[in-house]
Amino acid sequence: MKTIYTDTHRLQHGNLELMDGQLLPCFEKPERADLVISHVRASQLGPVLEPQEFGIAPLARIHAPNYLAFLQSAWDAWVEEHGSDHHALPLNWPIRGMRSDIEPEAIDGKLSYFSFDAGTPITPGTWQAVTRSAYVALTAQQWIASGERAAFALCRPPGHHAAADYYGGYCFLNNAAIAAQAFLDQGAARVAVLDVDYHHANGTQAIFYARDDVLVLSLHGDPRQEFPYFLGYADETGLGAGEGFNANYPLPWGTDASTWFAALESACERITAYAPDALVISLGVDTYKGDPISQFLLDSADYPRLGQRLARLGLPTLFVMEGGYAVDAIGVNTVNVLTGFMQA
Repeated sequence: MKTIYTDTHRLQHGNLELMDGQLLPCFEKPERADLVISHVRASQLGPVLEPQEFGIAPLARIHAPNYLAFLQSAWDAWVEEHGSDHHALPLNWPIRGMRSDIEPEAIDGKLSYFSFDAGTPITPGTWQAVTRSAYVALTAQQWIASGERAAFALCRPPGHHAAADYYGGYCFLNNAAIAAQAFLDQGAARVAVLDVDYHHANGTQAIFYARDDVLVLSLHGDPRQEFPYFLGYADETGLGAGEGFNANYPLPWGTDASTWFAALESACERITAYAPDALVISLGVDTYKGDPISQFLLDSADYPRLGQRLARLGLPTLFVMEGGYAVDAIGVNTVNVLTGFMQA
């Protein structure tokens, strides 16, 4: 299996995020991808390749023009207003009863307008890192479109919390959605996106919610208990033409492997019935029992089983890296999924 990876991810290295009432070092950090690529190479999974360049066009197939313009200019605007000593975080949000239809001019207002949390700092290298992360996904997609059965896009920053015009949850561009759209633009009639990250794929859901050419399925912590809280319920099944093409599997804190794999089986049955031309896996391994910001109980030995089940779907499969914050285990767990898939 080919892995697409670039060291450019290190340009996104936020210094602080707001969590539990504290400004803490960011959980989403370069060490995550560094450890994954180290395990990929040690396992001899296959060649590691640099991403190609794709320009802005495939990003604009998913993301709004004003949002992309904001991401490109945000750091410079922040420095002009606040200097470069601290990375850019939002201050407040347009909650119920406030206007959300007018984009502010000031950078503090723009940050709040386009974000949904205070855990996703914009840094001097954010735009370069997030565009290259999307190019990693697009390059892996190109290999599959050219006949490879599977490929691994080692994306960082991750993407599944980013919607068409907002960021958060460490995500700026939705790599999985950009890749899914590329499959469609190149002739696929239907694509399925299966998100196995601990957190709900709110951005992916929002992007495709009114469409029937992308089936979105997400296994995740119940939003009554878990971030991002405001999407991910089981009754969110799609809108208009998309009705019936969104499936959420919210699971409570303490979910063990038996319960989690039962939900996975249900999702896989939905994928089989949908009969997509390609499958995109948003691969988060923060379902691991030792993850510092998650509450599921999967162990490292469970991840090959995930890969094996996905392989049995018999589809061209693109793995796109999402979450996983137990840094010591993230490489092992990620490679366990991929080797399980290949061995099956």
